[in-house]
Amino acid sequence: MRVYLGSRVLLSLAVVAGLAGAASAAPPPGSTIGTVQLRATVSESLTVTISGGNSVNFVLAPNTAANNGSNTSTVNTAWSLQRGRRQVSVWAYFSSAAAALVPLTPANPAAIPSSAVKIQVNGAGGFNACTNATPFSAAASGLRVGTTFIRRRNRNGRRTDVLAYQIDTTVVPALPADTYRGVLNLQAQATP
Repeated sequence: MRVYLGSRVLLSLAVVAGLAGAASAAPPPGSTIGTVQLRATVSESLTVTISGGNSVNFVLAPNTAANNGSNTSTVNTAWSLQRGRRQVSVWAYFSSAAAALVPLTPANPAAIPSSAVKIQVNGAGGFNACTNATPFSAAASGLRVGTTFIRRRNRNGRRTDVLAYQIDTTVVPALPADTYRGVLNLQAQATP
């Protein structure tokens, strides 16, 4: 029994000595520290999308002040702006004041000017002719749809406008029978 007990004590001492030796051993050497600098930038953005009413048709009657469009357009403007921007303005405009809509028949010299195209914004107020200068066109062929003033809380924001249309054929009383086509541009501008 002595031999057995002595072996056990020696075995226990060997285990304790091994654990103590492992605990006091130095950790493996580490390398130098490499670093990576991270930088993230969110660019300013300003977008205009049309979510409904990309195409509007008119049946024009001669010498009639209010020829209504077939439907409205929904204009969505979204932005993410830096500090210092004071407002976002949305504009509707034609590239030509004299010929906002042109005839399909090449021999027809007539055109519908932008002053004959009227827009109502969000169902409020009357219809206004596209006769203003815009930041995007030198021609006096536009209309400001709306303006949002930018504050700290709405530097990331959006607005939605619904546009209704009319064409006033009294502006061109002798408009020949034809099909007339034109493109209304919608664009936003953020200003300091």
